[in-house]
Amino acid sequence: MPKVAIVYFSETGTTHNLASAVLKGCRSDGDAVATLYRISGADIVEGRFRQRQCLELIDDSDAVIFGSPTYMGGPAAQFKAFADATSDRWDAQMWSGKVASGFTVGANANGDQLATLQYFSILASQHGMLWMGLDIPGGFDPQGRNPSGSQLGLACHCLTPEPDPANLSTAEYLGARVAMLSGQLSTSP
Repeated sequence: MPKVAIVYFSETGTTHNLASAVLKGCRSDGDAVATLYRISGADIVEGRFRQRQCLELIDDSDAVIFGSPTYMGGPAAQFKAFADATSDRWDAQMWSGKVASGFTVGANANGDQLATLQYFSILASQHGMLWMGLDIPGGFDPQGRNPSGSQLGLACHCLTPEPDPANLSTAEYLGARVAMLSGQLSTSP
């Protein structure tokens, strides 16, 4: 039974709605235990992320899915504070071998969301994690998923708190994919 942590920051609720869809996807086959952790301003004291519970959630998980809106070409400062706080785990390579993936949203059609997904994948690689992108070719999915065409992870363009159905469906698919493949990896000999 794979354990998946979904760690994200959401200011307006849009990223939270995507995270909820990712959670639904993780739980879709009934085998995964998935948990949301929403980074908040209260987790950051004097500029440093201080929420041990979140870090321990990832310690105990087989996979982690990162989420943040894209602000000024990268993840939100609140997510970055979380990432900076993982350095002691990086030093010990405590998360090595875990599966990682990510999702982001921006108000502009491009909005540099790719840079946020690249940030997530580099963070995961520094920790020795195995990055998992999407295997849905943009524009070729009969169900209309992955409308942005990003293969690195879910990149969403949204002007309202509620993402469109295609992006919510993509978020569910991403969660299901991470849960399924992390489950396969955790049971491999």
